[in-house]
Amino acid sequence: MQTMNLDSRATPTSEVRGRRTVPRSSEVLGDKETQPVTNQAVREQSMSQHRSRAIYNKLELLKLMYLSREGDRREGVLLRQGKGWFQVAGMGHESLAIIAMLLKEQDYLFPYYRDRAMMLAKGMSNYDLAKAYFAKRDTSSGGRQMPGHPSSRAKNIWSVPTPTASNLLPACGAAWAMTLEGKSNVAVATTGDAASRQGEFYEAVSFATERKLPVVFVVEDNRYGISTNTDKFNPFKLGIFSDSIGVVHVDGRHPDNVYDAASTAIDRARGGGGPSILVCEVDRLCSHTSSDDHRVYRPPAEISEMMERDPINTVVEELIEAGELTWDGWEEIRHQIDQQVDADYQRAETLADPKASEVLDELFGKPPHATHPPLEGGRKWRMVDAVNQVFRTGLQENPKYIFFGEDIEDPKGGVFRLTAGLSSEFHDRVFNAPLAEATIAGVAIGMACYGMRPVFELQFVDFVGPAWSQISQNMATIRWRTFGDWNCPAVIYSPYGAYLPGGSIWHSQANESSFAHVPGLRVVVPSTPEDAAGLMWTAMHAEDPTVYLIPKHLFRQQMDVPQQLDPVPFGSAKIRRPGRDVTLVSWGNCMEPAMQAALEVEHDVSVEVIDLRSIVPWDEQTIAKSLAKTGRLVVVQEDAESCSVGQMIISHMTSTPETFCHFISPPQLVSRPDVHIGYNPIYEYAALPDISRVVAAIRLTMEE
Repeated sequence: MQTMNLDSRATPTSEVRGRRTVPRSSEVLGDKETQPVTNQAVREQSMSQHRSRAIYNKLELLKLMYLSREGDRREGVLLRQGKGWFQVAGMGHESLAIIAMLLKEQDYLFPYYRDRAMMLAKGMSNYDLAKAYFAKRDTSSGGRQMPGHPSSRAKNIWSVPTPTASNLLPACGAAWAMTLEGKSNVAVATTGDAASRQGEFYEAVSFATERKLPVVFVVEDNRYGISTNTDKFNPFKLGIFSDSIGVVHVDGRHPDNVYDAASTAIDRARGGGGPSILVCEVDRLCSHTSSDDHRVYRPPAEISEMMERDPINTVVEELIEAGELTWDGWEEIRHQIDQQVDADYQRAETLADPKASEVLDELFGKPPHATHPPLEGGRKWRMVDAVNQVFRTGLQENPKYIFFGEDIEDPKGGVFRLTAGLSSEFHDRVFNAPLAEATIAGVAIGMACYGMRPVFELQFVDFVGPAWSQISQNMATIRWRTFGDWNCPAVIYSPYGAYLPGGSIWHSQANESSFAHVPGLRVVVPSTPEDAAGLMWTAMHAEDPTVYLIPKHLFRQQMDVPQQLDPVPFGSAKIRRPGRDVTLVSWGNCMEPAMQAALEVEHDVSVEVIDLRSIVPWDEQTIAKSLAKTGRLVVVQEDAESCSVGQMIISHMTSTPETFCHFISPPQLVSRPDVHIGYNPIYEYAALPDISRVVAAIRLTMEE
């Protein structure tokens, strides 16, 4: 079995007390070399400062800390034996487990990858973590997540993401849901000190403070971001944060200090006092991961000094000095835990691996059952009003729907009036968002994972950039990366597209292909009021995230809506105009030039126009059936050409034997070229598909 770079051993230590030793608590990644402690005075001073102030069972905490440490050590040994691919350890962070021990069953933990001890304290077993190390099928991720990234829906331990600080905004979403439900629960979210420079860290702190959310942020400051010392980057050392917003500095090497600070912060959050930030100084007693060797960049003296204040050794000596533990008793405890860990990893190693045939499983849950949209038929509607009507019905029928977006409250009601009147009628569930797209997306994720149904607005899809990490790394992956244990029934809707002069680069983008490229997202684009209502109603009842793009050029047009409104399931295209000679596929704003082009050539070419409606999933069968009849294909899209949905459709139809044999002539793509939309309308209309280009493509396919 191939392994990653194994030259990653940290310098370990061993405590010597006469004949007694405390070895494995300080051995890192399986090393056997030891160094004697050289600074006894430092240890004794530390012990004298922490004489059992805390009212918790320190012996039980010690057992858990050592269980975490021995699990880390065992994984290091296994990795060097070629039994594994990677390891990230939490050695030195074990005292923070007391935070999770203070949580109640219904409280949430949003950990990061160095929180092994905290996960054990919240209820996960060492056997769970052993299975995760081997990436077995019977794990919290089905073998899809790296070691150090487990989760448990039953224990309210959210799935650890690798992008740093990306768990913090979802934690705010869960905490906000708790307050909306009137619960007295809390969410604890942890991150490393290097990640405190991430923009999402500041957004999370700001949002939690604004909403006075029951969140405790824990910054685990071990002074390193991989190999870079963070002292000069740390915002808390730069004076960026004021203690007035609940910042508490903690020597996290001793659990008494952590207990004092965490119990106060959790009680404050639970009592409605708002968030706190615990900046816990800890030591990373090991290399960053198994692919790293901290001896390359850390001075030997620094490593030696760090090892001398190993929190496990500190607690052991305190308990022995207090008469609550003996050396013989400690040796017996260690022996029992060693045996347990050994048995757990031996047992886990024999379990079944994932199956290659399951790679696509749990990318999505079951498709939602589409029902008739709550819209009156047989009259004219604008798309904007149809969507508003669906929103209102949803809010009336289900208290779990929450709306959040920039300027969506009355009197504005959204810059396009999509939410007009809703905040006046549902003031407790329709809220203005700050100008922070990552907050909008991240909060939606946490709220959806908690069990609410967020329907959140991005004011323009052009501004999705700040939210992209949350959408692509968390929202789209949460079901797959937990093998269906967590799901995210969120709707992110946004006006999109051009054909409205004056929008320029950042108010005119059609970028559905960007979303379609991310596995785990459903993407839809309506072009009529009835489809706008039907697709939104379906999305609001889905168990997976939906990106709902509303074409701005069309959504204020008055359109006739049929008397009978049918349900609109995902993956269902609509034939807008039957024909015999050419299959023309389009969606969104481009349905207008597509229909007009078909009308212009109707005297000599019969064009069947298909409205795709659903981008992911897309309706291959309807297009294939039409192509079998016509033998010719034209796709019209507003998005840029390269790597686009239009190219995907053509590629699929020409590479599949069942459909390739139907082609009489080469398929044509009418698209915006790979260029931006300019402010002057001359630039805009020079880039966009128009009727003449569509007509030319239709006629080209007729030249056999």
